[in-house]
Amino acid sequence: MSGTYQFVVVANRLPVDAAEDGGWTRSPGGLVTAVHPIVRRLGGAWVGWTGGADEEAEPFDFDGMHLHPVGLSARDIDRFYEGQSNATIWPLFHDAVEQPVHHREWREAYEAVNRRFADATAALAAEGATVWVHDYQLMLVPAMLREHRPDLRIGFFLHIPFPPVELFMQLPRRADLLRGLLGADLVGFQRPLAAQNFLQLTERLLGLSPKEDRVEVDGRTVTARAFPISIDVDEIEELANDPEVREQARHLRQELGDRRLLLGVDRLDYTKGIEQRLKAFHELLRDGTVTNEEAVLVQVATPSRLRVAQYQQLRDRVELEVGRINGEFGDVGRAPVHYLFQSRDRAELVAMYLAADVMVVSPLRDGMNLVAKEYVAARVDDGGALVLSEFTGAAAELDESFLVNPHDVEDLKRGMCAALAASPQDLAGRMRTMRAVVHEHTVDRWAKEFLDALADVS
Repeated sequence: MSGTYQFVVVANRLPVDAAEDGGWTRSPGGLVTAVHPIVRRLGGAWVGWTGGADEEAEPFDFDGMHLHPVGLSARDIDRFYEGQSNATIWPLFHDAVEQPVHHREWREAYEAVNRRFADATAALAAEGATVWVHDYQLMLVPAMLREHRPDLRIGFFLHIPFPPVELFMQLPRRADLLRGLLGADLVGFQRPLAAQNFLQLTERLLGLSPKEDRVEVDGRTVTARAFPISIDVDEIEELANDPEVREQARHLRQELGDRRLLLGVDRLDYTKGIEQRLKAFHELLRDGTVTNEEAVLVQVATPSRLRVAQYQQLRDRVELEVGRINGEFGDVGRAPVHYLFQSRDRAELVAMYLAADVMVVSPLRDGMNLVAKEYVAARVDDGGALVLSEFTGAAAELDESFLVNPHDVEDLKRGMCAALAASPQDLAGRMRTMRAVVHEHTVDRWAKEFLDALADVS
């Protein structure tokens, strides 16, 4: 039995957050920014989790969208979300920078929750509707949906990296995940190499015969292709030109004194390279390359997955290192590292971007990294410098940044020093080039290109 919605988005989270007055507010973030206008224009639906445990929220309408909550119990959150999604799949897909953990009950919970999402979507989608499934938490959904609703046009987009064959092969029940993705007509990735990894696996694991960017399965053609995600450039630039935001930036510079400001903005995640960044800055201070009078590092670490043991341990290590640096090189009222374990709203972040002499974006592995693009978009003055990890998807587009290998602390130090030493003319030229890239490749263009491709391949 089919529903009434011609366009359905399926994501782990709904595009809303609970408000203090008991209602809902639109969530921040690139995916919601890009897709919300499309869902609203088409009168579509969005299937996702509210973010709370044991909540039985009824479907509701919000800002031109029909939102269908999928409830998760505390047990589901523990096993499906914090377990299989974030302690098994997440680390393995990020080059296993932390050891993935495998538990049979986590895999069973992952399958059960994916089934719940698929069933809800099948009931909402109209005959011949377009369904767009998102990210690593829901990789079984396309095949489950295809099984019950072969009439649907199904797209899937993976926001994180897709691992090489050798790493993917470590997963228990690896073929099930691959078959899950093959339920889609179009599987989108951040980078071309990820699409190639996926197609190679269809041959290695399932004996299929991929050709170029396509593979035949069960009489259907599945296309795998790269669609690099981006940001809402207009929103960032509007904030960067806001007098209040610019005053915040000026005040921040004044508070930190006459020092060069290096900035890091990340979720507190072991893939983000925060420990390596702190180590590099520590060594620059120890070697006398920079002093506490010359430079300051501000590190914003947004709380993330606080119940997962690996994240708790990371927080302890980061805070210990910050204390060590400040104890060794700080002075009364003048610390070399300012560490903020808290979330900041978009306007505050843009003020920080405007204030920073050097933005250090050094993940060990990242599918794209939108902070790097936000920093470039915010620099309407063509100022600032971007130190960027080679192992981000953004590195392929922002190649006028100071590219570094974050696994190599010496190379990370080299990149930071080069950014600090570059002339204003050099930095302005680099920034203008990168700003042209982010202006051309916006989040709206990303969504349009994916959905146009889905219509073509279907």
